[in-house]
Amino acid sequence: MSSSDFQLTRTLDENAAEAALRADVLHGLAQSPKALPPKWFYDARGSALFEEITRLPEYYPTRAEAEILRERAAEIADASGARTLVELGSGSSEKTRHLIGAMPALEAYVPVDVSESALEGAARTLLDEHPGLRVHALVADFTKPLRLPESPGPRLVAFLGGTIGNLLPAERARFLASVRAVLEPGDALLMGTDLVKGEDVLVAAYDDAQGVTAEFNRNVLAVVNRELDADFPLGEFEHVAVWNREEEWVEMRLRARSDLVVKVRSLDMLVPFAAGEEILTEVSAKFRREGVRRELTAAGLEPARWWTDAGGRFALSLSVAVGAAGAAAAGGRTAS
Repeated sequence: MSSSDFQLTRTLDENAAEAALRADVLHGLAQSPKALPPKWFYDARGSALFEEITRLPEYYPTRAEAEILRERAAEIADASGARTLVELGSGSSEKTRHLIGAMPALEAYVPVDVSESALEGAARTLLDEHPGLRVHALVADFTKPLRLPESPGPRLVAFLGGTIGNLLPAERARFLASVRAVLEPGDALLMGTDLVKGEDVLVAAYDDAQGVTAEFNRNVLAVVNRELDADFPLGEFEHVAVWNREEEWVEMRLRARSDLVVKVRSLDMLVPFAAGEEILTEVSAKFRREGVRRELTAAGLEPARWWTDAGGRFALSLSVAVGAAGAAAAGGRTAS
């Protein structure tokens, strides 16, 4: 990997993750109902478990999105005209390989992730596959306001995997506004959204027969135990997945099987649980096309294209920055 082709910028303090975990545990386990953010699933063990989840028969989103990317990558590249691809929460950059391979005008790739090792590993693979591509990786939290490096436009920001659904409505509005703030007229956002479907299909995707998702869910407690010297008895917490019809999202929770008190020694904190009491660990919102359109429009983005997999389970939407220059650059990019 040539140093001239790869650059890495750290925008996170080396102690930022520890400080954020401490704050989230202090706040989340003191409130009622209790809650922990889903980002703490993803230590090395959690990431491996999630990769296993994506291969389960019940978990369709990864396969559905990959189908769209495989079949529509050339259309996405043509519609965006991007010379720079920015990926938020890039991880291994596995999904974006379909896009990068279909973007002949692409000059630069800007992956954004909290894991420096994941960024370096992905960059090494991509540069081997695409000599001449420039990679400028950002070690950053994409939920915080971003400053993107100088790069040729137009730019396409990709936010894949349905991760937008892990944000509550007010958080989504702030996030989309922050993305719009870094876009120039003519730049675009490619966003993955899981779509509303039958409750049985949705719940099964988050409560598989093999129990992998249950282990993944409990891993958040293992992270707190290790990082904050806590004593959560993992076997005393039952994995629960429920469909919230009113909000149209799946909720993952951990339910205490008995009365117990957990010590979080690093925080000098005692956390009592009554039998049946739950910790909310993830919300995964499901979307309808009109709802996606409303949220994008409210953020100052103009919906331009909409693609789904053959089964209509998952969607990728392309929206462009609103403005005179953006409207001109989007010529012909009408919703379809």
